[in-house]
Amino acid sequence: MNSVRTFLVGPPDGAPNHPPRVPRTHPVPRLADPVCALPGPDGTEGFWAGVRERGTPVVGPDPLGGAEHRAVTFLWRGTPATRAVQVLPNKLGDPRDPAGNLMERAPGTDVWHWTLRLRHDWRGTYDFYADDVDDTHDADEAHEGDRPAPGTAAYWRWLRTRRRPDPYNPRALPHRWDGTPVSYAELPAAPSAEDWLPRPGVPRGTFTEHTVASARLGGSRRVWLYEPPGGAREPAKLPVLVLLDGEHWGPRLGLPHLLDNLIADGRVAPVAAVLPDAVDEATRWAELSCRPEYVGFLADELLPWAAARLPLSEDPARTVVAGQSLGGLTAAYAAVAAPECFGNALVQSGSFWWPAGPEAEWLTRAVAEEPRPPVRFRLSFGEQEWVALPAARRFRDALASTGCHDSSHRSSHRSSYREFNGGHDYLCWRTELADGLVELLGR
Repeated sequence: MNSVRTFLVGPPDGAPNHPPRVPRTHPVPRLADPVCALPGPDGTEGFWAGVRERGTPVVGPDPLGGAEHRAVTFLWRGTPATRAVQVLPNKLGDPRDPAGNLMERAPGTDVWHWTLRLRHDWRGTYDFYADDVDDTHDADEAHEGDRPAPGTAAYWRWLRTRRRPDPYNPRALPHRWDGTPVSYAELPAAPSAEDWLPRPGVPRGTFTEHTVASARLGGSRRVWLYEPPGGAREPAKLPVLVLLDGEHWGPRLGLPHLLDNLIADGRVAPVAAVLPDAVDEATRWAELSCRPEYVGFLADELLPWAAARLPLSEDPARTVVAGQSLGGLTAAYAAVAAPECFGNALVQSGSFWWPAGPEAEWLTRAVAEEPRPPVRFRLSFGEQEWVALPAARRFRDALASTGCHDSSHRSSHRSSYREFNGGHDYLCWRTELADGLVELLGR
């Protein structure tokens, strides 16, 4: 069986593996003064003891007096060898202006600081990058002679190799590829992610790892399968979620806890989930870029494999394909290329700019030129995603032009679009995924 509409064959391979290089559309909202009083050169031990007790970043009132904003100060404790520290909250920096995210050192101290004015519903992950190579260099450190001249392009590339989490912030998510900690911050009005935490007394589904052979992909693929708790099972067949980048969402971020909680609360019916592995960055770029063979794997191999193990619904209105970034692009592509399999697309920060170059925004043009797909879209993007957001809005408008946002159609075909105060960030995608599942599969 070939479930993929053959007219939706994307551009040939060879597009650059990066988003378009465009400058930030508005300046980073820097503030000159930090939230907290900085120490003088007489000693900083008391200052850092207080920081350790209350945690970082330090959040204070808006210096302009607004009720909907906060001042947020990031802090780093340097050493005598520290020459520079860069802080990069997700999408609150411009790669074309790396000096704009350099922290300042309080004169005569080891305190480095950097302050932003942010709306009170902001949340984001962030990293520090410290130039603290010691002249005495350990074997694990770069030699002083290996450090490029400050301010050069080579220096900024070198500095980005020296990533550090925030030692005064216990809140962290696992890094996308290596699982190392990535610090995060949330302001008071940011959406809660409590649904992702295991709750005592909630019936738990089973989450198992498998290997699925694939003729479409020419090999095999790791896949994780979530089966809802047996006590929650209904006589009807199960709706199903196909969630891309499964090795991150499942084992690291804990998708089973979210599904357990949503089912226990009655916000979604008992649902099965199938999570294919993205393998690595090179494979992800090769496959999650509007490739019919990958959609064929999802529709003609992965879903039948899962249906042989669980009683899955064959109704596309009860099947959701979901993804983020390139995975979001692929989720949208899968839905329009195989609508008889995927009646819902949960798209977060989809890379609708793809591919870079003369054929940019290929999927948007393909959707605009074809009849309205019988698919319900749930699109969400971060307000800080200045590169992806214009293309996202054009994709939304292309859907609207086909009638996907027309309320006169039956409810299963209505689509939604929203923008959240954040960046290209799993911290934001967690709650967006939860809200999207409730919207698309809610009782």
